[in-house]
Amino acid sequence: MEPYTGRILGAATQTNYFLENLRQNSSPLLVLDILIVAVFFYWIYVFLKETRAMRILYGLFFLLILMALGRLLNLVLLNWILKSLMTLLVVAIPVVFQPELRAALEKLGRAKLLGELSFSKKDYSQVISELLTAVHLFSKQKIGALIVLKRNDGLKEYINNGIEVDATVSAELLSSIFFPKSPLHDGAVVISGDKIVSASSVLPVSQVALGGNLGTRHKAALGVTEDSDALVIVVSEETGNISLANCGRLETKISEERLKNRLTALMRQNTKDK
Repeated sequence: MEPYTGRILGAATQTNYFLENLRQNSSPLLVLDILIVAVFFYWIYVFLKETRAMRILYGLFFLLILMALGRLLNLVLLNWILKSLMTLLVVAIPVVFQPELRAALEKLGRAKLLGELSFSKKDYSQVISELLTAVHLFSKQKIGALIVLKRNDGLKEYINNGIEVDATVSAELLSSIFFPKSPLHDGAVVISGDKIVSASSVLPVSQVALGGNLGTRHKAALGVTEDSDALVIVVSEETGNISLANCGRLETKISEERLKNRLTALMRQNTKDK
């Protein structure tokens, strides 16, 4: 029993030592220290929230809790496994998070960090109006289109593999992008807020079997909504039919009025969630 008691006391002693150091070093610099650390971790959270790496972070957080529990209860076998696993993760994390780490350092170098920490509610009515105008044209002229509306989940991997646009949403711009002879007409347009952030983006294709006249665009719409909470509007170039994908489900042959109501309800819900 002595080794078991000793380990518990060791963990408690380290905690008490840390807290005692905080009390002894109470000063304005301590407050600054805590504030800097808090801002740093908040920045990491905000940045990773925009990517699917957030799911990996949740897994790492769970492993840390499990490790703390193992040390506290002196679970020898679990401690050994987690210690070996953490050694592997030290090497694996930089590889797994390489795109995110590179993008984070680039943002830090551009000094736009503080500007990206502020959030505001957006009025999507103008965006929806422009989308409906463009979709009406696409449907009437049977022009294929694939439009992704970003909500809460990050879509950086799809934005980065496309062509950067960074322009205000307008029916005219969407029409020029999806015009059949346009160099950007292949792939998807990604919209974030009231901005078209990328065009010709490549989306993951769902493995769900689709019947009828549903092709690659519809499978891509399902694919991205299976991995995120994005909304995707699809216009078939064969039939001119309009579809809306949400949460891995595809609603086909919807009217423009139905599309307007669905977009208004879903985007309003997204604004309230923020």
